[in-house]
Amino acid sequence: MKRILVIGSAGQIGSELTLELRKIWGNSNVVASDVCQNPSARLQESGPYETLNILDRQRMGEIVSKYQIDGIVNLAAILSATGEKNPMKAWDVNMNGLINVLECARENNMKQVLTPSSIAAFGPGTPLYNTPQETVLRPSTMYGITKVAGELLGDYYVKKYGLDVRGLRYPGIISHETLPGGGTTDYAVAIYYDAVTKGHYTCFVKEETMLPMMYMPDCLKATIDLMQADFSKLNHHSDFNVAAMSFTVTEQAESIRKFIPGFTCSYEPDHRQAIADSWPRSIDDSAAREEWGWKPSFDLDTMTKDMIDKLTAKHKAGLI
Repeated sequence: MKRILVIGSAGQIGSELTLELRKIWGNSNVVASDVCQNPSARLQESGPYETLNILDRQRMGEIVSKYQIDGIVNLAAILSATGEKNPMKAWDVNMNGLINVLECARENNMKQVLTPSSIAAFGPGTPLYNTPQETVLRPSTMYGITKVAGELLGDYYVKKYGLDVRGLRYPGIISHETLPGGGTTDYAVAIYYDAVTKGHYTCFVKEETMLPMMYMPDCLKATIDLMQADFSKLNHHSDFNVAAMSFTVTEQAESIRKFIPGFTCSYEPDHRQAIADSWPRSIDDSAAREEWGWKPSFDLDTMTKDMIDKLTAKHKAGLI
């Protein structure tokens, strides 16, 4: 690829992935886009930025033509918890938006589309531990339903049109840069912010809740590694399991106390508990390791130390 359009670049993953892609492909060759009218200064100042609603097919085509785009990274999505409040909007954005991306790529003979999936694609009936690559996909949320359909669509475009479509099932992503946007795994990020700023966190899931998680540097690495993988060596395309670590909220709180001894955590489970309970506890990502050499770098304690160091510095500077 020579010029990449990142859709959803102002979100939790997009705001960091866009900057990493610009380091590799060049600032002017990675076009950031989002519905957000006022994205971060770093996004706007480091390269081109265009306002784009993924449902606006005409506008998407105009941007593709203007910059001669030959690859798209689609990060626009309504996430799990938010999606349950407005499931029709989640369907519209996640599915019709993806169709717009795939059709735009097909019509313009693009070299690649990367459109991530999620562990939300799993659900009741899926093995909870060491969840295999090939397994039951019967999600209980609209977000999860759209992710399963998105995986199937991506594979369809590979087989039907020869379009290079790739995707990976993100676990919960933890970052010190941008707050998450309405996902069930938000607690695993918010706990660090409150630990640094308040010394206490009230968690919206139970203490024994365990979900697969990944630190943002590993998320960025996994995404870019898959983008750069040799297409001929991929047996899977739109649905790669990727994993880094799994832990309970109790274990995460204990990890935080290694660096903030007085930290406390209480629990007030809400509607998101049912969503968390429907997802796997741990993931088998052997296909990603074998087909494109995936390997994470962070475990719970190394992530916790880095998160607390970064957030403490921000707190002292009055940034959080």
